[in-house]
Amino acid sequence: MSPPSVLVVDDEPLARRRILRLLAKEEGLGRIEAVGDIEAAGRAWQAMRPDIVLLDIQMPGGDGFQLLEQMAPAAPAVVFVTAFDHHALRAFEANAADYVTKPIEPGRFREAMVRARRMAGLQAREERVVELQETVATLRAALGRGSAAPVVFWVRARGDHLRIVADDILRFQAERDYVRIHVAGADYLYRESLASLERRLDPAAFFRIHRSAIVRRDAIVRVKTGPFAALVAILSDGTAVKVGRTYEAQMRVALGRA
Repeated sequence: MSPPSVLVVDDEPLARRRILRLLAKEEGLGRIEAVGDIEAAGRAWQAMRPDIVLLDIQMPGGDGFQLLEQMAPAAPAVVFVTAFDHHALRAFEANAADYVTKPIEPGRFREAMVRARRMAGLQAREERVVELQETVATLRAALGRGSAAPVVFWVRARGDHLRIVADDILRFQAERDYVRIHVAGADYLYRESLASLERRLDPAAFFRIHRSAIVRRDAIVRVKTGPFAALVAILSDGTAVKVGRTYEAQMRVALGRA
């Protein structure tokens, strides 16, 4: 039997690098590929038909469920890499698919890989198809009850890695190929384009008001008129963020002044 191949699907570069480092310590693996969005994952899946898939749920261009549905006929061993809370994780525990939570702990990752190898090598494909379908149904139900994973960002801070949940963020500011994440009393540089990041955010919670700025809706405490009749949003921390001309109409609608 050939060594099992592995596909890593996670939109967070830090998480992908950590998973690849952990996989490098695993003996007896075959081909390993890592991608960061659903479209690339679909192409990789078709090209390599991996035995094991390490899968995040929330990603640009869709969610992990879409990929799971493509996989169902071939039924790989799926390990979820997730930020779901422990209540929602009962959905994983009830089925054969395993999971690891972020931040990824090496010992727990090793346990998940042992189980995944056993599933890929010994369990009948038909059984994995049924379990995969059950997992998709259970997780969709969990999401429907409002147990969705929060959008999480891992940033570097004084040599360490800090986990920031989207609900704690006041605004995002574009800086070339990076985004600066602003929370109360601090800011952090994050490597992702503002356009890519916008696709991951809940539009009910975040609002793009400038080509280089996204703000949290409930952080806006006042909107004033600036020079040349331009709108300026004042946030809860006192920051003034100019509203771009192309976004002014949306802002006025949000203010009930359309």
